[in-house]
Amino acid sequence: MEETVMPATPPEKILKELADLWVSTSKEGAAEAAQGVLRACTMTLIVMAEDGEDPVGLGETIAALMPEHPARTIVVRLTGAGGPALRQRVFAQCWMPFGQRRQICCEQVEITCSDASLRDVPSVVLPLEVPDLAVILWCRSPRLLDMAEFRTLAAMARRVVVDSEGLADAPSALNRLAGELANGMVLGDLAWTRLTRWRQALAQIFEDPRNASSLSGEARIVVSGAGAVTTRALYMASWMADAVVAVGASASVQIRTRAPRTFAELACGDFQARLERHDGHLVSTVNGVSQCTLLPKPDDYLLLREELGIVQRDLVFEKTLASAAQFSYATVE
Repeated sequence: MEETVMPATPPEKILKELADLWVSTSKEGAAEAAQGVLRACTMTLIVMAEDGEDPVGLGETIAALMPEHPARTIVVRLTGAGGPALRQRVFAQCWMPFGQRRQICCEQVEITCSDASLRDVPSVVLPLEVPDLAVILWCRSPRLLDMAEFRTLAAMARRVVVDSEGLADAPSALNRLAGELANGMVLGDLAWTRLTRWRQALAQIFEDPRNASSLSGEARIVVSGAGAVTTRALYMASWMADAVVAVGASASVQIRTRAPRTFAELACGDFQARLERHDGHLVSTVNGVSQCTLLPKPDDYLLLREELGIVQRDLVFEKTLASAAQFSYATVE
């Protein structure tokens, strides 16, 4: 479809283009396959990204998500200070399930805007949200989190997903996110989502009552960052400390700034547990006995698929975020 450029983008024009898109898509589907085209939508997914970001990679991520989480996707690309005011295009994301002849399609709208026109985005996007369905905002732009318009944009959605791992000052970043959480914003963080397999591995260790009974007195927790104190390391350390305190023990926490193979360690008396990555595997070691499982590196598709599967507030994440923003730790190399 031909792209248009204008000082302002009337949402009525985009809605008309979407209606025309379905008419043309249905005609093409009827001509190519006897069973036509099925429209699918379970939510509105708003993606905020920088215009310089690889469009192919982002497009592949969105296309991979659609079969499991079909959505009307609205991608807003930020051009910075010198770009055009607002411009848009609409198209369909289609796939054909194995063994069937009918295509399933979702709508996608792409809006490009300058920083100055960012304040006009809600007036364009809000009428495009699908009525009575969840609205998720995925903020891929670290720069946007510091802009005054962020809260207005976040107010369009029921849930906001960020990635704090790309932020420079981890403690400050978590303080800001904890503040937004306290003000009522429902948040998800891909830095936390990356910890799912690690947290599962540690939780499985303490499913053994003998290991759980070892947590008494003071436990020593060491979590490694990637050359610095990262939000992921703070999340993991805070979650571990909260779990230790919940069973009646106390915890001292260290964040190791260098990046060794070992990611997390917990020691309490004679008990020792260690989690590390080795050749694409997660190795959990308890008192010298190791177990090994596959640990594929999560990409944006896997991370966001997990986040979109959370239909209610993630209370464990919210508790950990609030703790991570204020708990005490020491840093070591």
